[in-house]
Amino acid sequence: MRPENHSSVSQFLLLGLPIPPGQQGVFFTLFLSMYLTTVLGNLLIILLIRLDSRLHTPMYFFLSHLAFSDVCFSSVTVPKMLKDMHTKYKSIPYAGCVTQMYFFIFFGCIDNLLLGVMAYDRYVAICHPLQYTTIMGEKLCASLVAVSWLFSCSSAMSHTLSLARLMRRENQSSVSEFLLLGLPIPPGQKGVFFTLFLGMYLTTVLGNLLIILLIRLDSRLHTPMYFFLSQLAFSDVSFSSVIVPKMLMNMQTQDQSISYAECVTQMFFFIFFGCIDTLLLGVMAYDRYVAICHPLHYTTIMREELCIFLLAGSWLLSCGSALSHTILLVQLSFCADNIIPHFFCDLAALLKLSCSDISLNEMFIFAIGGVISILSFTGILVSYIQIGVSILRVPSTKGIYKALSTCGSHLSVVFLFYGTIMGLYIFPSSNNSNDKDIIASVMYTVVTPMLNPFIYSLRNRDMKGALGKLFKREILFSK
Repeated sequence: MRPENHSSVSQFLLLGLPIPPGQQGVFFTLFLSMYLTTVLGNLLIILLIRLDSRLHTPMYFFLSHLAFSDVCFSSVTVPKMLKDMHTKYKSIPYAGCVTQMYFFIFFGCIDNLLLGVMAYDRYVAICHPLQYTTIMGEKLCASLVAVSWLFSCSSAMSHTLSLARLMRRENQSSVSEFLLLGLPIPPGQKGVFFTLFLGMYLTTVLGNLLIILLIRLDSRLHTPMYFFLSQLAFSDVSFSSVIVPKMLMNMQTQDQSISYAECVTQMFFFIFFGCIDTLLLGVMAYDRYVAICHPLHYTTIMREELCIFLLAGSWLLSCGSALSHTILLVQLSFCADNIIPHFFCDLAALLKLSCSDISLNEMFIFAIGGVISILSFTGILVSYIQIGVSILRVPSTKGIYKALSTCGSHLSVVFLFYGTIMGLYIFPSSNNSNDKDIIASVMYTVVTPMLNPFIYSLRNRDMKGALGKLFKREILFSK
């Protein structure tokens, strides 16, 4: 298939500010001073709020996030502008331009949403002062910030994908949609498998939402361990919802197509929530290490600020990973073949269809995927080695039982998650590679998220207690 001719560019030229040549030094000094004032001033605000316990209130919690966002917002554009003032080479590469635009929209949206959240906080403080501490609880504040980040990420992502689609720089005749072959199910058994996967998906959603509800309602579960568990449950619901509904719809229809934009978006969120799951398992292992090896300092170490920092770091790193893979993918050409031998838009399957050079994409998959996987797995391994050493120093039945009750649920999830990877990708199998990829994807997207609620409910005494308390409350209300 002969590609169409396009006039495309690999870089852009920034004209910069309309400053007379003789005054560039003055304006450079002015903007440099403004930028340093922005950075140092906002970092000082964050430091003061961090150090002074009197400022550990919702108002200053939101202010610290606004200060961080302001620093990032300015840092996206100003350093490049200052550099261009003193160089004749004012170009910016294609990838750099798209990345700059993404983070400009991202942090701009966060600023706008945080201003709205802070207005609501002031409204509650003035109009409902007696209920302020009840309404503006820790979980609500963290949820408002998390939603602001997630909404901003989605907004920036949608604009970036739309622009990158128009700006693809290679000569190409690209496809407008892909065909998903789906699961290798015999035609006569589609109804059975549809019912099976629908039941598993509903169990995943309802089970994980129940975990979130129990943690939200029971004050005994307002601890770092269950805070991270609620985030893992939310990530599992989102992870499955990215893939399974489309898969179920394709089972019941003859139209197996998915548009280019939908395919890329599905791939982005698959990588995004998959990375969050991986990193959260590492964070939860560190939490268990502190709880067992440093029990007297647990509340001091695993304080609210650190928990939110670890969660925000996981989300930001996952967003960066998914964004980098997506930006690199949308620059590739897809010429004739548009059939994906999978039930969702997997990155590896899409790269096989491309008629462009994918060496850079493969390098990023190896580098970024390796960093995130190694970071999480190393954190889990080191944490549990330290836990084991701590138990062996003073061996006792009570200590071993306490460690197992504290870590049992998390260890079960870790073995399930990484056991699937080792069993399907490391050890040899008689199945062909495509069947192995499909089996692994079913495990990640359907089976593991469904089993997590059962593991944490059946192996955790606090969760079972909260569940019984909820049922008793419902029975009392129904009488």
